Amino acid sequence: MQRLDSETRRELAHLLYSSMPLVGTISAGAVVIGAVMAWVARDPGYAAITMALLVIGVFRVVKLLMFAARFDQLDDADIIRWERLYGLGAAAFGLAVGGLSARAFQIGDGPGIWMCFGLSMSFCVGIVSRVSPWIVMSSSAVLLIPTVIACVLQPEPVFRMGAAMLVLFWITLRGTSYRLTAAFTERIEAQQALRRQAHQDFLTGLPNRAAFIAALRGLDGPAAIIAIDLDGFKSINDAFGHQAGDELLCQVGARLRQCLGDSGLASRFGGDEFMLLLPVAAAQPGRDAAGALARRVVSSLADPFVLAGTRVQIGASAGILLAEHRTAETEALIDQADRALYAAKRAGGHQWRWADEEPADTDWTRADDTPALAPAV
Repeated sequence: MQRLDSETRRELAHLLYSSMPLVGTISAGAVVIGAVMAWVARDPGYAAITMALLVIGVFRVVKLLMFAARFDQLDDADIIRWERLYGLGAAAFGLAVGGLSARAFQIGDGPGIWMCFGLSMSFCVGIVSRVSPWIVMSSSAVLLIPTVIACVLQPEPVFRMGAAMLVLFWITLRGTSYRLTAAFTERIEAQQALRRQAHQDFLTGLPNRAAFIAALRGLDGPAAIIAIDLDGFKSINDAFGHQAGDELLCQVGARLRQCLGDSGLASRFGGDEFMLLLPVAAAQPGRDAAGALARRVVSSLADPFVLAGTRVQIGASAGILLAEHRTAETEALIDQADRALYAAKRAGGHQWRWADEEPADTDWTRADDTPALAPAV
C-alpha cells in the first residue's frame, strides 16, 4: 500500500466517518438481536454482551457526530488519531459480535448461531467499504476468531469445515479491502488534480488568476499587489522559439518564489504577466515592504537566465498598489496595479511605479514589448 499524502488521508478519513447510516443500522440491529436472544434463552451472558454492544454503538455514533463537527479544525496529527479511534471502535464492536456468536455455540443455541452469522456477515460487508485496510482486517479478525474457535471445538466435522471457510472468507476480505482502497485513493487523487488544475498555471506551477483573486479576497488586513511584466520576452520567443520561452517563464516563476519566500503569493496571470500578493503592515511600513519586494523582483529578473546552455537577459517592470482599506472591488484593485505597471513600461521598463502616483488621465494601453536589454548570448 502506497504512502498517502496528508490531503488524501484527510479525504479518506472524511469518507471513513461518513458512515453514520451504516454504523447506526448495524449497531441497532446488533442490540435488537442480542436482546431477543437474551430474552428467548434467558441467558445472562447474552444480556451482558448486548449491554456491551449498546455502549459501543452509542460511543461510535457520538464519535461520528463529533468528527463531523470538528473536521474543519483538524490537523494531520488529529486525522491520524481519529482514524485510529474509528478502528478501535470498530474492533470493539466486532469483538462483541464475535463474543455473542461464541456464546451461542457454547450454550448450543442453533437459532442464535444463525442470527449471529447473519449479523457477522452484514458487519464484514459493511466494514469492507470503509476504505482503510487495517481497520477492515483488525475488526473482521476479532469478529471471526471467536466463531472459528467455537467451530473448531465442536465435535461435528462440518463445523471444522465452516471454520476453514471463515478463514478463507477473511483472506478474500483482505484482498477486496486493498482493491477498494486503491480505487478510492485513485478517485480522490484525480479529484485533487482537477481542483489543482482549476487554480494552478499548467506551465509554471504557480497559482493562476482565479487562485490569486481567491487569496486576495481571503485576506483581512492590508496587502501589497505588485503586477509584473517581462521586458524583452517577445524577442526571446522570436530568437529561440516558444519552447525556450516556456522554459524562461518557468525560471521566472522560480525566481519570484525566491523573492517572496514564505510570506506571500506569486501567480501567473497569462503570457509574461505575473502578479504578487504580499500581506503587509498598514501605512509607511507596508509601503516600505512593498517597495523592497518590487526592487528585489526587478533586480532578480534583470540577472541573466540560462536557456539550453545559452545566457540570455531580459528585464521586468512592476506596478505597486498598497491596498489598505479594500473599498474597491478585487478586479478594480488589480486594474490599478496594472495601470501602474504599464506606466512603468512606458517610462522605459526595468523599473516600478506606484498606483497612487500615476496621473489619473494616463492612457494605460499596453506599451510595445520591446526589450531595453538585448539578449546576451
